[in-house]
Amino acid sequence: MNYDLNDDQLAFQLTARKFAEQKLAPFAKQWDEEQIFPKETFVQAGALGFMAMYIPEKYQGIGLKRLDSAIIMEELAAGCTSTAAYVSIHNMAFNMLAKYGQEEFVNEWCEALSSGQKLASYCLTEPGAGSDAASLSTKAIKDGDDYLVSGSKAFISGAGATDLLVTMVRTGASGPKGISCLAIPADLPGISYGKKEEKLGWNSQPTANITFDNVRVPTRNRLADEGEGFKLAMEGLDGGRINIGACSVGTASASLAISKAYVLERKQFNQAISEFQTTQFKLADMLTELTAARQMIRLAAFKLDSDDPEKSSYCAMAKRFATDVGFQICDQALQLHGGYGYLAEYGIEKLVRDLRVHQILEGTNEIMRVIVARDMLKNR
Repeated sequence: MNYDLNDDQLAFQLTARKFAEQKLAPFAKQWDEEQIFPKETFVQAGALGFMAMYIPEKYQGIGLKRLDSAIIMEELAAGCTSTAAYVSIHNMAFNMLAKYGQEEFVNEWCEALSSGQKLASYCLTEPGAGSDAASLSTKAIKDGDDYLVSGSKAFISGAGATDLLVTMVRTGASGPKGISCLAIPADLPGISYGKKEEKLGWNSQPTANITFDNVRVPTRNRLADEGEGFKLAMEGLDGGRINIGACSVGTASASLAISKAYVLERKQFNQAISEFQTTQFKLADMLTELTAARQMIRLAAFKLDSDDPEKSSYCAMAKRFATDVGFQICDQALQLHGGYGYLAEYGIEKLVRDLRVHQILEGTNEIMRVIVARDMLKNR
């Protein structure tokens, strides 16, 4: 078993690292403070293929494996966590469209989505349906060759600033088998957006509620067959969990690099604090846990690429571990900085704020434990 990256993966990694250093990191603080959604940066990312990482080449993507994409996501997150996380969301929604959309409809959107000229949102969560996603109530009623969609979605990343809403709706009875998936242009009549939410982190992307009021959506916009929406949503989340875990690893890696430089320079009691054994132990633990999280993410990505029967469980384990550990590493980085870590100037507090939500989204880490335990007990 070879854990080394191959030449192509090293090239992807280097390209993403340079992009993060040049196009993300210098602006991350401003985007956070001014709550700027950097659309021009997504166009630049699209030119490198980052907005269509695992989309087939026939739909203008670069057709990467999920492992290769996770390597890229880690590097992007080291530049700006929340911007990289939106790249993940866009890729997840676009991939669902490319995989399950009618070809003519996909062809109408793929060039703009892959270039970053147009952006996609993933719409699953509702005010009354968070972790219990199968209880969603947004309805799509057949009306001739169209659906009439009514209901609301909550906590939607990019809402009000994106162009295509990949939306889970109820077309049948209660439960997961009554859910379908529609790709809804974001400017259709009857769609309205709530106020932009004020958040702890992830401020470089807007988050808002979306309301659908008898929105007329052609049946050609449906992804897969009626009743398959919940399956599509969960399949999308498997990959999303890998990506968000990779974002946690990348952010934690950035915090560790900042901390290493700081402890080598900062002096107390006439010596660099890097010489204190307590500091060394803390750094050693941070690096050990970071390495473990990275390997879990890459293992899960390999399982997904291989279509392993236990892929969902591996994705859940990796997401839970990487997001928990990533946040803990950033928190320890803040502690190493002492009072300076609490100041915006040093950049650590932003990393802590941005990473906190990773333990909630793409399924809370409590739900990840449910997935893993059910799979383990089912296969005993």
